[in-house]
Amino acid sequence: MNPIVKYSLARMVLFVGCLAAVAFIPNLNVFLKLLIALVVSSIGSFFLFRAWKDELADRLSTNSRRRLDEKERLRAALAGDDEPDSATRA
Repeated sequence: MNPIVKYSLARMVLFVGCLAAVAFIPNLNVFLKLLIALVVSSIGSFFLFRAWKDELADRLSTNSRRRLDEKERLRAALAGDDEPDSATRA
């Protein structure tokens, strides 16, 4: 499964679970319940989904590097060079 979808769905499920747990607290404002659920799910996802977050970051980094390399290759092709100039890479 795509890491972006997996991580996003897991965060949403955790938030809904926290919201369901907080919903049973009586005499509490709805916005306060939402805020508590948001904070608890954020802290929980930081610890529970760390591996998935790292996988997502690696995937995004790889995609970004691939797009930058392709962009350099296309610029070099438009300029008439056979290979991209490695000096322009940072």
